[in-house]
Amino acid sequence: MEESMQKETSLTKTIWQHTETLSEETMEFLRGIAVDYQKVKTSTYERYSGIGSLGKLSSVYDIMTEMRHCGLREQLKLPAVYYELAVRDAVSDIKGAWGMVKNKIRTLITANENLNGEDRMYIRTILKLDQMYAAVLNHEAYPMPEKTVGLEIPVERLNNLLRRLTRKYLKKPEAGRADSFCVSPGGYSYRDGMLCLVSRIPRKRIQLPLKDEKTSDRQIRICIKENYALIAIPAKVKSIKHVDFLSTIYVYLGYWQMCTLSSGTVYGGKLGELAAAKSERLMEKNRERSQVRARYRESLLAGESKRAAEIEANNLGAQKYERQKKKEQAKIETYINAQINQMLRTEKPAKIVIPRPITICKEHLSNRGANRRMTESPQGYVRKRLAEKCQAHCIELVEISSQGTGTVCSQCGAVGKRIAKNFVCENCGYESSASLNGARNLEKKYKKANLMDDSCMPGNEPRPEDSRK
Repeated sequence: MEESMQKETSLTKTIWQHTETLSEETMEFLRGIAVDYQKVKTSTYERYSGIGSLGKLSSVYDIMTEMRHCGLREQLKLPAVYYELAVRDAVSDIKGAWGMVKNKIRTLITANENLNGEDRMYIRTILKLDQMYAAVLNHEAYPMPEKTVGLEIPVERLNNLLRRLTRKYLKKPEAGRADSFCVSPGGYSYRDGMLCLVSRIPRKRIQLPLKDEKTSDRQIRICIKENYALIAIPAKVKSIKHVDFLSTIYVYLGYWQMCTLSSGTVYGGKLGELAAAKSERLMEKNRERSQVRARYRESLLAGESKRAAEIEANNLGAQKYERQKKKEQAKIETYINAQINQMLRTEKPAKIVIPRPITICKEHLSNRGANRRMTESPQGYVRKRLAEKCQAHCIELVEISSQGTGTVCSQCGAVGKRIAKNFVCENCGYESSASLNGARNLEKKYKKANLMDDSCMPGNEPRPEDSRK
């Protein structure tokens, strides 16, 4: 960026640290800790992910106290620096599962035409208050919310609706693969270029030789690889205020063109091609692998053990597949970061306005290829990196609804047509790319909303002489 910068607030980034190649004994220790870490999480899920434990989730320390005295830590012989973080991770996962259920229910009641405004207000109020929500789910008595006192609300019918939807969409979290675990600061130290982890034996530490001299005094995560480990270290980084970043830009985030500005400038124009090429290659590879698996199963059924063994040894492995997949993903992510950096350097924005992500898809795409591309779309990564870079450079990032920006002509306001990647307005004859039309509609929508807000501010009311004019 420019030399004229001022340091502002700090933000936290994850820095990855590599260990040297580790001995098999050390790898066995790491894998054992990871397996027990997942066992603790699974036990916590079983105890506290049901409707009977919703009211307990507000206090993580109470859950940790109960888990300390349940006997699991002594059974696993797992040090407290790993055990307690596993419990805390599991509680966070459970809260996340409840958050997804609540968001799903809010979406469904908004679209439910059989509910009126008071019904929706009652359900939304219950969802905000975990103790009240838990009482509803467990058929217990509870005080009515203050907002609903005196209103004629079919409480029992709405409570039954809440119970049905919760039973349908609440899923118990799963621990997943046992390939990582967290360590609190009391569980590790540094000595002679090595990370020393607490072991299961008192006063003995496992040493992990490091490739660099980074250190940390906060919670870290150990990710286990084939014969080494990756260490995720949270680090504070100073955010920077650029005194010459003054403009406001309106950015339409698309699949084929990453960032299209209302000025017509495009950044990341090749993103769609890169993502589509990756998607097509994976589809072809998956088709080939399915055929190989089918031949493998046929060989087993036919009793051709030698042929089945050859197929298993030469074609059923996933290392090369995963390596190529990660390489392509890294190429896409590098391109995204480079294009965002170029946009910030060139445009020098103090504020970036983007459309809010669409979370509801009412129709399935009829084309399987289009469905696959949208499923593997890198837009989530684009939004994440744009938000992080805006925070790092003290740029205000504003999200507004994209409703109406894709179908309305940015020139005359009439409803137009989207033909592939282009937009055509039959009313005024305007033609452009769909992303450019969306970016210009985004700018008009944002400015109109701000103008209305300004006119509603005290002191901005129209004067009598203005109305006479």
